[in-house]
Amino acid sequence: MSSGPGAPGKAAGSPLPAGRKRDSGRAPAHPIIKDIGEIHSRLLDHRPVIQGEIRYFIKEFEEKRGLREMRVLENLNTMVYETNDQILPKCEQVMHDDLNEALKRLQAANHRILRLRQREQEERELQTDTLMAGEKQRLAHWEMFMKDQHNKRAEVDEEHRKAMERLKEQYAEMDKDLAKFSSF
Repeated sequence: MSSGPGAPGKAAGSPLPAGRKRDSGRAPAHPIIKDIGEIHSRLLDHRPVIQGEIRYFIKEFEEKRGLREMRVLENLNTMVYETNDQILPKCEQVMHDDLNEALKRLQAANHRILRLRQREQEERELQTDTLMAGEKQRLAHWEMFMKDQHNKRAEVDEEHRKAMERLKEQYAEMDKDLAKFSSF
């Protein structure tokens, strides 16, 4: 059988290139698997590319930045230690002193307010007692006034009754005198 136009040097129906013979002991797919593995590693395995990018990034980071971030971090670390060791205790002490002073002032103000409330309470009690005494005195005066008014009314009524009797007697005498003069 002759070879076709697209496969020079191959035997008809044989997938192997010319010059290769089929081994009966070897697997015929071994070279294909090897080629597929190479294609797969070139197309789909990105580890070598990624490792190269990582090495490039580290190199650029170290060279261009020149440990600037390290100095910034060391400065921050120093600042944090200074804050923790010096500034924070000072702030705590100042806050403690100020809070103690504020507490003392509040206690003194509270004591003064309590004294003021006590004085006000005493004054209210005194005023209440004074008002109650005044009320009792007014009631006593009122009762005396009402008794006095009753007595005066009784006196006025008695005087009025006496005056009416005198007037009746006077009019009775005048009627008698008038009767004497009219009978003439």
